[in-house]
Amino acid sequence: MKIKDILAEGRPTLSFEVFPPKTADAYESVEKAASKIAQLKPDFMSVTYGAGGGTSDYTVKIASTIKEEYGVTPLAHLTCVSSTREKVHHVLEELKAHKIENVLALRGDIPQDGKTPEVYHYASELIREIKEAGDFCIGAACYPEGHPESSNKSVDMDYLKQKVDAGCDFVTTQMFFDNSLLYSYLYRIREKGITIPVIAGIMPVTSGSQLKRIAQMSGSYMPARFLSLVDKYGDNPAAMKQAGIAYATDQIIDLLANGIKGIHVYTMNKPDVAAQIQSNISELLK
Repeated sequence: MKIKDILAEGRPTLSFEVFPPKTADAYESVEKAASKIAQLKPDFMSVTYGAGGGTSDYTVKIASTIKEEYGVTPLAHLTCVSSTREKVHHVLEELKAHKIENVLALRGDIPQDGKTPEVYHYASELIREIKEAGDFCIGAACYPEGHPESSNKSVDMDYLKQKVDAGCDFVTTQMFFDNSLLYSYLYRIREKGITIPVIAGIMPVTSGSQLKRIAQMSGSYMPARFLSLVDKYGDNPAAMKQAGIAYATDQIIDLLANGIKGIHVYTMNKPDVAAQIQSNISELLK
C-alpha cells in the first residue's frame, strides 16, 4: 500500500524505523529485531540506506521481508549524493521487482573526504528521477530546526519547496525534543503553500551515550526539562531507558492532542522500545 493513501485515511498513524547491518555477520540479529518490530503491525516501517555497499545492500532485502512475511508496508530509504545514476536505477528496479511502492528520497551525507560522483547534489534531483522511473510514493526529509548545512531557515524552506515541486508526496521530520519547534515549523510551511502531510519523527533517547551522538550529528535543541532527565538518569541504563521512553511518549501524546496525525519513531532497532511506546499510546491510536 502507498503511504500517501494510508495518511489520506485521516486517522493517527504510528510507524517505526529500522536500519540494516553494517556487516554481513550482523545481519541475522538485525533481521530478528526488524521482524519483532514488524510483528507489532505498525502502519508502515522505514528501512534506512547507507551509500557505498554494506548497509545499502540489505535495504531492499529487509524491506521485502517486512512486506512479504509480516504484511507491513515498507518504506525503503534511498540516498543519492554518493551514488551513480546506474546504482540508483538498479535499486529502483530491485524495489519494483519486490513490489515495494514507497521510497524515502534523501541526499545523504557527503563523505568525509568530500569525494562524490558529482551526479546528484540535492534530494529534489533524486525525487524527480524516482517520479520518472515508476509509480512510486515518494517521501522526503524536512528539518523543523533547519538543515545543519542551510545558511538560514528561509533557504531551507526553498529546498523543501523544490522537493514538493519535484513530486514529493509526504515528508518526515528530523528528530526534535521540543514540540513547539514543530508547531512553528508547520505554520511557516503552510504559509509557504506547502500542504503535503508532515510526519513527526520522534527519537526515544534511552542512554547517555546516545544523547552525545545525537548532539554531534544533528545539533537538535534540547529543552532544560529533557537535559535534567538525562543528567539525573544518564548513568543508570535501566532508569534512563524508562525515562527516555516516558519523555518520547509524552511528546507523542501532546502531538496527537494537537492534531498531528503521523508519528514516526526512530527505534534504533530496539523492539522493546517500539513495543512500549505503542502500548503507551494504544488507545490514542484508535
